[in-house]
Amino acid sequence: MAIEVPSISESEWEVMNVLWEKAPQTANEVIFSLQGRTDWKPKTVRTLLDRLVQKQVVGVNKNQKVYTFFPLYSQDECQQAETQSFIKRIYGGTLKSMLVQFIQEESLSKEDINELRSILDNKSKKS
Repeated sequence: MAIEVPSISESEWEVMNVLWEKAPQTANEVIFSLQGRTDWKPKTVRTLLDRLVQKQVVGVNKNQKVYTFFPLYSQDECQQAETQSFIKRIYGGTLKSMLVQFIQEESLSKEDINELRSILDNKSKKS
């Protein structure tokens, strides 16, 4: 059963990546972390944090003088939700058609093929 994770934009993903690396963080800490990766102004980062709080993807601890922000969903949960959304949008919800296209397009090494085979074998044993 998939967890319902609110949809987040590409910019919001950048902010989430900073919070997944280390949390909780103040807005200034998030701004500082993003200065190395983006050319965003502090106001932009604060707006993104506010949006993530409104979407209930990020929580705020208001018990200290300076508010700290922390993720309410794990990186894995957000990646799974994003994957489901992508498969629905691009492949009509069919994972198989995406996998077939990926496997046909990608040049896979013998190790990659063996690893995929192993994953599928384990999956069929669990079913």
